[in-house]
Amino acid sequence: MSKGILDYEVGEAVEQFLLIKNSVKGIASNGKPFLTIIFQDQSGEIEAKLWDASDEDEKIYAAQKIVRIVGEIQNYRGRNQLKLRQIRPAAPTDSVKLADFLETAPVSKDEMSSKITQYIFEMKNPNIQRITRHLLKKHLNEFLEYPAATKNHHEFVSGLAYHVVSMLDLAKAIAELYPSLDKDLLYAGIILHDLGKVTELSGPISTSYTVEGNLLGHISIMVNEIGKAADELHISGEEVVILQHLVLSHHGKAEWGSPKPPLIKEAEILHYIDNLDAKMNMLDRALERVKPGEFTERIFPLEQRSFYKPSFHK
Repeated sequence: MSKGILDYEVGEAVEQFLLIKNSVKGIASNGKPFLTIIFQDQSGEIEAKLWDASDEDEKIYAAQKIVRIVGEIQNYRGRNQLKLRQIRPAAPTDSVKLADFLETAPVSKDEMSSKITQYIFEMKNPNIQRITRHLLKKHLNEFLEYPAATKNHHEFVSGLAYHVVSMLDLAKAIAELYPSLDKDLLYAGIILHDLGKVTELSGPISTSYTVEGNLLGHISIMVNEIGKAADELHISGEEVVILQHLVLSHHGKAEWGSPKPPLIKEAEILHYIDNLDAKMNMLDRALERVKPGEFTERIFPLEQRSFYKPSFHK
């Protein structure tokens, strides 16, 4: 692959293939239609406008299409944008494929799968272990492929599994410091908390929300799945309700999407671990894109703050 789209400086000319992640039609102040296109490659994504877009352009430059672009990087309201000079669809003779443009987790699927299996193996409560194993096995392929979100954090191929593995490692370290925590509950809550996203989201490429995602959401989806799994496995008891509560409360507050606040110690810690890992991922990815002595773009989920990269950081 050539230089990544996020590796270009403002004012630099760009001429390369990119994948269209998303394309939305709008109407300019002069009444003419335009497309707002989000391009991506393995380095990340960038926005561009295609002015005076025709109906044909809307069909040609849709999500999941690979295109050849010529343009330059410009700064608009503190964010880098791609100013398009030329754009054309990739031809069969161009020898480019979808996988060339997809950002993926830095750890292999096999490694993440075996690590999560080990955490399940360490569980001592048979009911918690069986429900967790059953649901992970049911959704394993999608779980290892899907992103954790459409934007903001871990929004890349295998991002969901990577988020879970990072959270499990964090939980293990925290549980060693605070041995009163129930590791079975903490590990199961982490593995199950976002598993409903394999139904909520459309897949790893040009990710969007499904009908079930929009109408129910991943929290409701997984609460139902836990109940169904318990019935199928003939498991009854408090563990089922506790696992459902961990999923229900992991966003922490009603205004953040939690139907219930955390009312169990492990639920409270699960919320902190989830929040910490998501924010670290946002910060690391934003700071990777700036040089020491510069500020990042504004990060929407972090109160629109721009973060400074100290000049002595390499």
